Amino acid sequence: MIQLNVNSDVRSKNIQRCRERGITLPTFKQMKNPETIPSGIQAKLKNVGLWDVNPLNLYRITWNNEPIESGGGFSGVNYIELPPELTGIEARIIALVGKWFPTGAHKVGATYGCLAPALVTGAFDATRQKAVWPSTGNYCRGGAFNSALLACESIAILPEEMSSERFEWLARIAGEVVATPGCESNVKEIFDKCHELVGERGDEISIFNQFDRFGNYLWHYAVTGFAYEQLLKDCSISEDAVHGFVASTGSAGTLATGDYLKTLYPRIKVAAGEALQCPTLLCNGFGGHRIEGIGDKHVPWIHNVKNTDMVIAVDDTDCMQVMRLFNEPAGLSYLAKNGIHHKMADMLPLLGISGIGNILASIKYAKYYELTGDDVVLTVLTDSMELYESRVGEMTAAHGDFTEYSAAETFAAALRGQHTDSMIELSYQERKRIHNLKYYTWIEQQNKELDELNAQWYEKSYWTTIQQSVDEIDAHIESFNMEVLA
Repeated sequence: MIQLNVNSDVRSKNIQRCRERGITLPTFKQMKNPETIPSGIQAKLKNVGLWDVNPLNLYRITWNNEPIESGGGFSGVNYIELPPELTGIEARIIALVGKWFPTGAHKVGATYGCLAPALVTGAFDATRQKAVWPSTGNYCRGGAFNSALLACESIAILPEEMSSERFEWLARIAGEVVATPGCESNVKEIFDKCHELVGERGDEISIFNQFDRFGNYLWHYAVTGFAYEQLLKDCSISEDAVHGFVASTGSAGTLATGDYLKTLYPRIKVAAGEALQCPTLLCNGFGGHRIEGIGDKHVPWIHNVKNTDMVIAVDDTDCMQVMRLFNEPAGLSYLAKNGIHHKMADMLPLLGISGIGNILASIKYAKYYELTGDDVVLTVLTDSMELYESRVGEMTAAHGDFTEYSAAETFAAALRGQHTDSMIELSYQERKRIHNLKYYTWIEQQNKELDELNAQWYEKSYWTTIQQSVDEIDAHIESFNMEVLA
């Protein structure tokens, strides 16, 4: 749960630190509705780059940033809609775009949802402790960035096989960077490193684990969920048209969006995507995969499994091939010959590898339910190709040039040729099977309480209590800011 008890002594230290550095914090209300951000702050942002290590960029933790690299204000929700000429299905696939967050990924919001409540209540001491961000990619980048903005030290932990762009950037931002063995699905090794650091440094550090911190869940429930609500209203999409929300499991933070959408759109189904090479939810499977940043081999503590309706596994080979199709000259040329407008082609770099995985899962979802042009499937592009450019070169080195023949094959098979294999519509007992997998990671390994595991399944109030904590957190942030400015 989210602990909001106040440690007055530590809170006072954090207030003094922020006062010295001229730092105030945005509320959830401001992240949802950036037009409520004070006009003075909005004016100052006109001179700040999107990735600048400037505390003003805390106010750009929103889906509504103007899509430019520097000096932007706020606009409508950033999204793209993929046309049938590309997807091969009639249903509309609408995806939020994560590129226009600071750090180029939406995880900066999830980390803020974890760090800000701890800062304003004094649960974390910014003057003495280091914030530790265990992650399979973007979460530790967002955590290191927000730590720098909030004038505290950080330690980023991520698997050694993640893209070189992540490590190069983290080396400039984080106080320490720790590479753990393995790839995206080697999450236990990250947890083990956290235990090791706690044993070595004690309370000199504070672990902000994306897989069990409900600030991650809450930020997506409140902010990402509201962004979809706003977008659907702006696009005049009716309640009956909204059929599905598809997102990769990852830390399960983004899946919390589905919990919010279910309060508004009773018809909607929530589908969790994962890599076919590591089908943990699908069939208790395991393995390594190349869809960077989505984790695996365990069920996150913050995943409300009872609210998940489907599991969809996507082949990581398809994701990597579609990445080449969307970014190699031969691929773009082939798409143009097949009716893909250049304006759409120009937007394809907005899809990172996990975003491509979400799109492929959305296509499978639409085919499974035989959706028509009257139906809408929602998904998310967590980041963009800006974080994976090295992967294109690596694919060329490993597999040779991407030719027109390669493009035709990928377009027909990996993109439009997705089938309804390796997916399951969850019954009550299937949901419970997945929920019960939490026991082995969280009770046996991470020492969570069995009573809380059962409460997650049997007590509806467990999740609603978390969901309803936004107003209390905002009250803490507003009080904190008033004392900073006093």
